[in-house]
Amino acid sequence: MDLEINKGIGRNVEFKGLESQYLFIFCGGLLAVFVVFVILYMAGVNQWVCIGFGVVAATLLGVGFVGLLYTFRLTQRRVRLERRAKERQEKKKSRRQKR
Repeated sequence: MDLEINKGIGRNVEFKGLESQYLFIFCGGLLAVFVVFVILYMAGVNQWVCIGFGVVAATLLGVGFVGLLYTFRLTQRRVRLERRAKERQEKKKSRRQKR
């Protein structure tokens, strides 16, 4: 019986380019919109107002163009910063080895 080795141990959770902390922000925003929608509906606000609020808020917070692109931009920025830091460490290491 052959078992595959998990090479992702110690790495961040990632889903289609979204890293864990930004994925939680994304999901938290959608959950907050849902909770406010339910509260408005239970308070007796008109059904169409609640639906309109839910659609607009979800579009702005995460599902839509603005929130999703912002989340991906944060992820890409973090990846770039980590890559630069790793390159700097490798350069320092190689300079020390040359001496």
